[in-house]
Amino acid sequence: MRHMIETPETTNVYEKLVQELRRGVLVLATLSQLEAAKYGYSLKSELAEQGLDIDQGTLYPLLRRLEADGLLQSQWDTEGSRPRRYYVISPAGQRLLEELSAEWRELARVLDRLLSKKMIEKGNSK
Repeated sequence: MRHMIETPETTNVYEKLVQELRRGVLVLATLSQLEAAKYGYSLKSELAEQGLDIDQGTLYPLLRRLEADGLLQSQWDTEGSRPRRYYVISPAGQRLLEELSAEWRELARVLDRLLSKKMIEKGNSK
């Protein structure tokens, strides 16, 4: 919900900033959903169902990068009608998920305080 006068410039800035915010949470969101093995499309669908749409062109390179960093493990399943690569969080990924989750919660607390304070100040200035 936006309440500013929209121009092409402000719309472009807003979209860039939203994209930057979302990019910062994709690793945490992805790791959080891979305790059980999933293939890329099922992960994409699950994230979308929870309100976090992620483009395939973003998700698949992210999965490969997380695997290369040792945070995910993958295995091909060739039993079905088409081969699928299943990803699951590794022990190192699980440890990182716990650390990132704690960091996220602390950042959320700080931002809640900052934004609440701003709303209180704004309310008092009316």
